[in-house]
Amino acid sequence: MAKSADYSLGPNPIPRGWFIVAESSELGREPMALRYFGEDLALYRGESGTPVLLDAYCPHMGTHIAASKTAMIVKNGQQIEGDSIRCPYHGWRFAPDGSCDDIPYFDGPCPKSAKIRSYPVRETMGCVMAWYDPEGREPDFEPPFLPEWDDPQWVHWQLDHLGELDIHPQEILDNMADAQHLGPTHGAPCEYFENEFRDHICIQRQGGFIQTYNTMLHSTTWYTGPGLLLSKQAYGNVLSYELIANTPVEDGKVKVWHAALYRGSNKVASEQDVAAAREVQAGALLSFSADFDVWHHKKPAINMIQLPTDGPFSTVRNWYKQFYLAPGDVAAQQQQLNGVHHTKSLPPPSEEAREIEVGLFE
Repeated sequence: MAKSADYSLGPNPIPRGWFIVAESSELGREPMALRYFGEDLALYRGESGTPVLLDAYCPHMGTHIAASKTAMIVKNGQQIEGDSIRCPYHGWRFAPDGSCDDIPYFDGPCPKSAKIRSYPVRETMGCVMAWYDPEGREPDFEPPFLPEWDDPQWVHWQLDHLGELDIHPQEILDNMADAQHLGPTHGAPCEYFENEFRDHICIQRQGGFIQTYNTMLHSTTWYTGPGLLLSKQAYGNVLSYELIANTPVEDGKVKVWHAALYRGSNKVASEQDVAAAREVQAGALLSFSADFDVWHHKKPAINMIQLPTDGPFSTVRNWYKQFYLAPGDVAAQQQQLNGVHHTKSLPPPSEEAREIEVGLFE
């Protein structure tokens, strides 16, 4: 299992960015014990409905605040108070910012040292997303949001939980430059291809005849930071967005999710539209599974034999590196890479092909 240091990514082993930590529908009244970013975490939904993500261990005696199922405070439904959570061992209460704001058997002020790390959280498009920064800084950018999510014509996705994969996310991000795998792996050889970098956003534009659907496929795909891919895809009468998300569990291990947002044929999506959406997502997952299968069985590509017709692998890797660098070094990295990059032997998209992304990056 390759680590971040093997790819010479920077001083931090885990990248900064927004990452999915749960599907909204799975977070109910009970806290969830999670592990991401090399840390044990506690995710819960406060009484206001707001998700809160904290480091897992109570500073009092090291108890995992989300793992207990048998403590009476948990059985009695008394662990969540407002938007705060009580430790199941001694009942110390922690606010959403991680500060201890009540000790039930102590009248004095709570020790200032009784504080656990709190992570910025956004709940969007059916996902609970957390911002991770190794220095604990506030977010540099916001997670993506698709306005179509609020359009009743579009059928909401339900996440495919694909589990953990022993691969460094660098190998997943390589797909953004990889023009030549689309034919052998997906049966959709490129007829045009282009990359563009806009600070923390990496864009791929590509299109070609896809064997699975026996028609032309056009797609604009982009990463917002290192962990969240969205791809707007048009083929036949289908218009959809694919989501692929990777969240670091440890350095060199990720958890992966997949989904598809589908435009129905009615102004308000019908049962038939919902059924069609599930078929579209299943088809997209089948295609993605070919990548997943390759990643599962490959060895790390630390040093590649790069051809000028492969795609700009080194450029994408340099873009990805910004999320591991010290914050002061990021702007220079972005300025060096921002702009459009082409692949030898593949033309850029036509103006007609670009119509799919109207409004995406405004």
